[in-house]
Amino acid sequence: MSKNILKTKSYHFAILIVKLSQELIGEQKEFILSKQILRSGTAIGALIREAEFAQSKPDFIHKMSISLKEANETLYWLDLLKDTDYLGVNLHKSLIDKNKELVAMLISSIKTTKSRL
Repeated sequence: MSKNILKTKSYHFAILIVKLSQELIGEQKEFILSKQILRSGTAIGALIREAEFAQSKPDFIHKMSISLKEANETLYWLDLLKDTDYLGVNLHKSLIDKNKELVAMLISSIKTTKSRL
């Protein structure tokens, strides 16, 4: 059940990141940071999807761990965008909260799977 929630939440987060990237490129003419956050922010859900068909529990853990690393990198880009005035405080907080929720869910999923090895 939680895997489906994680899959759904990561997909919706990716949509927000795509829209943010479009805004950064279209309105603010920012081309470098927007590509970085687009890559890391959408990779979270893509790796979760990839983990669905992992060949083994260690493979699942590996893919989910990479997703966790991408989520952490996304936090960095969100903070950098805020601190360079490309991202407003309210949108930053909203995206950070959603990202941290994904991080917590990924950590839980990884720990649960590790405990079942």
